[in-house]
Amino acid sequence: TPKVIISASGMCDAGRIRHHLKHNLWRPECTILFVGYQGEGTLGRQLLEGADRVKLFGEEIAVCAHLENFTGLSSHADRDHLLKWISGFTDPKPEHVFVVHGDREVAPHFAQTLVNMGIPAHAPQYTEVYDLAANTVLERGYLPERKVKAVSGSKGAPAYERLVSVSGMLTEFIKRSRGRDNKSLAKYAAELRQLLERWEA
Repeated sequence: TPKVIISASGMCDAGRIRHHLKHNLWRPECTILFVGYQGEGTLGRQLLEGADRVKLFGEEIAVCAHLENFTGLSSHADRDHLLKWISGFTDPKPEHVFVVHGDREVAPHFAQTLVNMGIPAHAPQYTEVYDLAANTVLERGYLPERKVKAVSGSKGAPAYERLVSVSGMLTEFIKRSRGRDNKSLAKYAAELRQLLERWEA
């Protein structure tokens, strides 16, 4: 029987929409209509980018339904609306703004736009430690590697992605170590070698 199902989505990564997709994505007579923004790395974005199969609840589901995307109905404020909103705080101005929502490549640019307006801001990274009282970063974070879509359209192993991210942190640490004394560098190298040899054994 024809019907319209309206469901909260969480960009298709959470909520009851996943059950509706499991039971309807494979049906060519169905239409899946997206009315909100689908962030990078989400199931919703994978579907809009043309994945032919996705994994839901441990099963591979063929994507045979017709997909449509209404781009003008998102309830999220865009850049101009956010700038207009924050410009309304004049007395007093915000002491510091943390940009914690939005695509990871865009968030730092938005934070810089706020800085250019005279509002201290930055986009925290994963695992960053910030001292609110001192208004300073205690430990720098990092941007995890993007999840690589597997051939089937399913997500890569999270543990492997964390390992790749740590390798990036290690590379940055090594670059920052240039110019340190030879004794410290030799100690770092020896400890890293021991760790690698232990895991290779």
